[in-house]
Amino acid sequence: MFGRSKEKNGFFTIFATSLLTSLGVGLLLIFSVTGFINGKRNTAPQTPQGGTGIEMPSPQQIKAEQTNDINSETGNTIQNVAENASRAVVGISVLKVDSSSIFNPNAAQEWGVGSGVIVTPNGYILTNHHVAGGKSKRIVVSLADGKNLDGVTVWSDSVLDLAVVKIQAEGLPTIPLGDATRLKVGETAIAIGNPLGLQFQRTVTSGIISALNRTIQIDTEQGRNYMEGLIQTDASINPGNSGGPLLNAKGEVVGINTVKVASAEGIGFAVPINVAIPIINKYANTGEFIEPYLGVFAYDKDIISYIDGNVRYKTGCMWQM
Repeated sequence: MFGRSKEKNGFFTIFATSLLTSLGVGLLLIFSVTGFINGKRNTAPQTPQGGTGIEMPSPQQIKAEQTNDINSETGNTIQNVAENASRAVVGISVLKVDSSSIFNPNAAQEWGVGSGVIVTPNGYILTNHHVAGGKSKRIVVSLADGKNLDGVTVWSDSVLDLAVVKIQAEGLPTIPLGDATRLKVGETAIAIGNPLGLQFQRTVTSGIISALNRTIQIDTEQGRNYMEGLIQTDASINPGNSGGPLLNAKGEVVGINTVKVASAEGIGFAVPINVAIPIINKYANTGEFIEPYLGVFAYDKDIISYIDGNVRYKTGCMWQM
């Protein structure tokens, strides 16, 4: 009996030892595999403590960020130009009488409204001939500070569609004049004026320079004529914008807005500022501008077909002998 019990105890001892050994080996294998996997996960470079991790954005994010920067830059440019230039843009209200009934005391009187840009601190204003040229009963200039001053047209040209109005004032804000010959198609163009009257005064619109050196046909007081060398832009120009400045991205006046094509969208024209600069300089330096002329006059040969005294007729021209 004693011998059997001893054998039984030995068997259980061996079995328990084997079981514990197997469990130990199993646990060891589990820990080893887990450590190996964690080690593989941690092989990527780690950000040092206190540093900043840099994460490359996806291509979509890069494109979006670049687009936002470009739009922001353009928006800031237009905003800055508008803020600096608007105070030198004026409204011009002109009271005209119906020319067909000039001797009628009850003749119809009508106010027209356009725009202009102050070009000298002592009150010379550049605008269009069709705004302030010709005969008028009264001209009122509305400044950005709310003042309304009477003005007088000192020069105008219907073919160029430019005019200069003078008001009695000093220390007025002005806008620097640019060089229209340096313009490139596609660059930013900003128009400021009073579309549809003084209710919407100093409205800012923007676009691009659409084309250069355009020629269009117009009707003037002298009949049908052509305007050449015009700047074409898609910046919105409406009735009342006439005479206001067209500016570049630097905030310089490069043109005077003059006309739009009514049958199309986004086709407007401006007179290059270079045409007006010599006239502006004359008024700024001398207070007057004397327009040069050749002294040759053309006549219809069917009306004047004679030779009289010192005046001779030849091939439609007359000159002093």
